[in-house]
Amino acid sequence: MGEREARGQMQRLVDSYGREIRSLRFSVINRCNLNCIYCHAEGEDWSENRNAKLISAELIIAIARVASLHYSIREVKFSGGEPLMRDDLPAIIEGMREFMDDISLTTNGTLLSTRAAELADSGLDRVNISLDSLREERYDAITRTRNNFRRVIEGIYTAIDAGLTPIKLNMVLMKGVNDDEIEDMIEFVRECNARGGGEVILQLIELIPYFNPSIHICRPDFNKLEAELRARASVVKTRRSQRRRKYLVDGVEIEVVHPIDNTEFCANCSRLRITSDGMIKPCLLRNDNLVPITRVDEEHIIARLNQAMRNREPFFRREA
Repeated sequence: MGEREARGQMQRLVDSYGREIRSLRFSVINRCNLNCIYCHAEGEDWSENRNAKLISAELIIAIARVASLHYSIREVKFSGGEPLMRDDLPAIIEGMREFMDDISLTTNGTLLSTRAAELADSGLDRVNISLDSLREERYDAITRTRNNFRRVIEGIYTAIDAGLTPIKLNMVLMKGVNDDEIEDMIEFVRECNARGGGEVILQLIELIPYFNPSIHICRPDFNKLEAELRARASVVKTRRSQRRRKYLVDGVEIEVVHPIDNTEFCANCSRLRITSDGMIKPCLLRNDNLVPITRVDEEHIIARLNQAMRNREPFFRREA
């Protein structure tokens, strides 16, 4: 029996709501060189976790290996904080390349121009890059930093040239802050695609307000937004993952991420998160059901993954 056929007969990680895990998301660092006004820190409390020991490269690779070989999970995404602040990231990617089909990361892009080629050589497939504004002063205000906007733009171009595509540009929409820039962003994506070297996709993301209620940012009307996109689109598709809708508008692919009060989003969740200090996090929006992984041996990791499945439930549930 070949490896592919053997994987087809493997046990799967499925929670009590019938949701199968198909990908892992590792938060590999709890620090970032930006300070974005909306940041949800991957659901972690970095103020409490600032001095915690970071998950080791050995443990990251061990978890990914067990997930692949025992549960046929072949997709991994890295996030942070800012994952490119972790020096051993290329070694981590290289260490799991043989048993992962798709390896990606989400980055703010500020360090990408100097690391894209190295990451591509280590086996990284693609990147998501945060870009909430094309106006430098506005970008500075959103990120609460200075002199990073041009670095991000250069990082996008470098990632295209390195073949880290399809690239998704993540734009968190905030009413009265940047929701007047959607047309500008569509045009920027079109210009990126004209460079050649791979596809760039615009991802419009609904703000998650639960982590920092002291920051008063309003969300645009996403129902109105999607109605407008639907009216303009030549093609409309729905992704299997979390039932996200994709619109092809004037040759640009636009994907809408609508997680708030969205029972479809939760009902179709297929991702399991690992925190920067080595805890399995069954739900982005909860911190009361974490499962620690403390050793790299297979049996321990298997037991912890199965415990996480018992802890896992949708944050937003459909009415019975």
